[in-house]
Amino acid sequence: MNVCETVVLGQVARDLVLVVPQVPDAGSTAPVHRRREMLGGKGANIAVAATQLGSTVALVGVVGADDTSDWLIAQAHADGIDTRHVIRRQGTPAALIVDLVTPDAQWRYLEDIPEAVMVTEADVTAAQSTLAAARSVIIQLQQPTGTALAAARYARDARIVLDGVPESDELLACADVLRADQQEGELLTGAELDTADKAVRAGRDLLRRGPSVVALATAEANVFVWQDGHAVFPLGDTEVKDTTGGGDALVAALTVGLTHGLDPHDAGKMAVTASARTVDHPGGRPDLRREEVWPR
Repeated sequence: MNVCETVVLGQVARDLVLVVPQVPDAGSTAPVHRRREMLGGKGANIAVAATQLGSTVALVGVVGADDTSDWLIAQAHADGIDTRHVIRRQGTPAALIVDLVTPDAQWRYLEDIPEAVMVTEADVTAAQSTLAAARSVIIQLQQPTGTALAAARYARDARIVLDGVPESDELLACADVLRADQQEGELLTGAELDTADKAVRAGRDLLRRGPSVVALATAEANVFVWQDGHAVFPLGDTEVKDTTGGGDALVAALTVGLTHGLDPHDAGKMAVTASARTVDHPGGRPDLRREEVWPR
């Protein structure tokens, strides 16, 4: 059995990115200035980023049985991702996400994500040996809670990284690392995270519920909290073209950094650098170079 350092459980989708001057009103049209079609979905984005940063990565996800699904798996394989646990589900098409991006970097998603492309507990059981052998397992929480819990149980000897909002205290207690954006963090903590100080306090509260590292976002900074300290990284001066995929690159880089022995401060620094290098172009697919992201 090939052992992968990192396993990512999450969504796999076809991403269609359309850069438009404006979103047309009803009964009108708008030209498309740029069109990109790519492997996407949060799980795949995280897996691509982790691979680009030097980790060996297996992806646990579900596609359909159509030609698009074959293309998605081929794209993931070309990226160096182990796809043996990407399930082809009969009777369903692949998930589709259309990302409409305007010049002010505002996005609007149109999503067709069939229920059948959710990862099931049976899918996780089929991947249990790969999960058990990994050093880190990233669980992207768009999947059902039972699926996420099953993955965490099989990966009990790995670093478990949760991305999103855990819907049970049991799942949160399984986490070594928790990452949430501002909206997710506010939903999870019940606190308004409009300043870095509030995010630090919320992170400290979350540490008492299980994780050893918590990454939260505000509108102006990314905040990392751990038992002996915290770090606040204000958003830089990157010209943002599309925030899609920024959080995916962040959680991938944070995980790879911690897995390779970086302390939480330096892993956080690496994470925000990876995020900044992902939001400077339309679409969520990362384009990372290890030597440009890894702390010196």
